[in-house]
Amino acid sequence: MTSEITLFVNPTAGRGRGARAAQPAASALRAAGFSVRTVLGEDASDALVRARAAVEGGTGALIAVGGDGMAGLALRAVAGTRTPLGLVAVGTGNDFARALGLPVREPAAAGRMIADALKCGRLRDIDLGQVGDRWFGTVLASGFDSRVNDRGNRMRWPTGRLKYDLAMIAELAGFRPVPYRIRLDGGEVREVEATLVAVGNGTSYGGGMRICPGADLTDGLFDITVVGDCSRTTLLRVFPRVYRGTHVGHPKVTVLRAARVEIAAEGVTGYADGEPLGPLPLSAHCVRGGVRVVGP
Repeated sequence: MTSEITLFVNPTAGRGRGARAAQPAASALRAAGFSVRTVLGEDASDALVRARAAVEGGTGALIAVGGDGMAGLALRAVAGTRTPLGLVAVGTGNDFARALGLPVREPAAAGRMIADALKCGRLRDIDLGQVGDRWFGTVLASGFDSRVNDRGNRMRWPTGRLKYDLAMIAELAGFRPVPYRIRLDGGEVREVEATLVAVGNGTSYGGGMRICPGADLTDGLFDITVVGDCSRTTLLRVFPRVYRGTHVGHPKVTVLRAARVEIAAEGVTGYADGEPLGPLPLSAHCVRGGVRVVGP
């Protein structure tokens, strides 16, 4: 592996934490003997072009500095290649970094861990979700949770997990279950009234909500959590259990497993890794070993 690696930086992540985090992460990597090149970009499209150029140019690793959105952008540059991906997680949710066992909001520690892993060859291939030309590492959210995500992304205050808690309470006032159509691995269509359907490659979203607690990044399958036609009172009781992953024991919650899932519902937007994919219907495919990651 070449000793030249690339920092892929979102300067606006976490209200500027991305730019501030790049320096201690770069210092840790340089102290370990790596040559570090930084890629910024004028916007997301320009940044992606530059990141892909670095991968095609043979960089030893692409290290994304930011949150889950930045990680998702980095996946578009490295998915399907053998270029390792590392994460310096300083965004709001940071669920992909949690899934990989990397430090959260500790850029120097993340830099040291990534440097040590690269030097020792601690790399592993994990699965990715794919929707069209988009990739995701954690969860594709739809329904109540995507509405919460949408509201949370618009909120300037507070930050972290509390933001999503408050967004959830605000969305409860007007939300109703909607008719879903779900097809697994090309089988028969299931029609259900659901509050949400979450397609998990990883276990969590929204800063630690373990919506798909049994998801395995290396089994080639999604865990699909379907929360049925809950009343607001039931949802208030069930949703807080998401942080422990114990909600899956509730009778209104069903967990399915498949390598490919198609979901359709009127007026529902899909989010993956915290970023909007677009309105349903959407079809997601689990790609086994879709990316090589740097691990602890």
